[in-house]
Amino acid sequence: MSILSRLNAIGRKSLAIDLGTANTVVYGGSGVLLNEPSIVAIETTAGISKIIAVGHEAKRMLGRAPTGITVVRPLRDGVVADIEVAEEMLKRFIEMALGDEPRFRSPNVIVCVPSGATSVERRAIRDATINAGAADVRMVSEPLAAAVGAGLLRDKPEGSMVVDIGGGTTEVGVLSMGGLVYSLSLRFGGDKLDEAITNYIRRNYNLVIGEITAEQIKIAYGAAIMPSDGVGARFAVRGLKVVGGLPSTIELCEAELYDAMSEVVSAIADGVRNALEGTPPELAADIFTNGIVLTGGGAMLHGLDAFVSDITGLTVTKAIEPLLCVANGTHKMLGDPCFEAVLTQA
Repeated sequence: MSILSRLNAIGRKSLAIDLGTANTVVYGGSGVLLNEPSIVAIETTAGISKIIAVGHEAKRMLGRAPTGITVVRPLRDGVVADIEVAEEMLKRFIEMALGDEPRFRSPNVIVCVPSGATSVERRAIRDATINAGAADVRMVSEPLAAAVGAGLLRDKPEGSMVVDIGGGTTEVGVLSMGGLVYSLSLRFGGDKLDEAITNYIRRNYNLVIGEITAEQIKIAYGAAIMPSDGVGARFAVRGLKVVGGLPSTIELCEAELYDAMSEVVSAIADGVRNALEGTPPELAADIFTNGIVLTGGGAMLHGLDAFVSDITGLTVTKAIEPLLCVANGTHKMLGDPCFEAVLTQA
């Protein structure tokens, strides 16, 4: 009997959680139960702090909150940075995901962790999840979950590669015979692209923009490849002047955005190339035939697949619904007895 079957037999809800730096996705028996930004709004009054919002509601306050309200991300580089805030955020997310389920039936949870997470970081994630109300917590490596979610994992002795680009980490995994043979965890991802955009605009135009604005620019106009005409579309960016602090508007083009993000994009591609160099030769030959699959929110950056393909000389494709691959894969593993050996309790 699988883990999921045993847990259901004792009347507990089973949840698979992709606890990411940028977003948290919760999977249940009926599919995606919750997909919210990993953001918390905290109000401090007379020295006493309390959480007033999480997820999308808290994200809307970024850069707009009055004095006394702080908007924070309790995870950094894929691991817990503030355990107390992370616990409360997870507790609220679990309650939102369960809906009308009886609260006394604490859910059993499987949660993803970066492949490079230390034992201390793993325990912090486990403790945060337990303290958020989970009855039992199992963990799985992110690249393995991403591979399962992308449909890459096979029982055959044949190599495949997945690259999961999240908000705080980029996970590269080489897989064969249903398991992870080699992994590389890079402590940067989509958030670094946002930061690169912010720094470029400040450095070249003396204009300050917020996190949300940088993310919106990346999604709407960002690309990993230079526009074919060397310029691309032009668009307006609003922010505050460094000198004087007055509102101002500038005009950028897609080519400048490419320049702003190129260093981070190149670092991601270099990480993939380094992982290939560390892969056993027979598996590397399989990957040459099968190609590389990109997952995670960062995989949606326009042209990233083509850029990584140019750097590695391999075929690179984006997974279907890349943002949900890790959570979907985690959920599939929870219900499959074949994966019990790779689920740990940290």
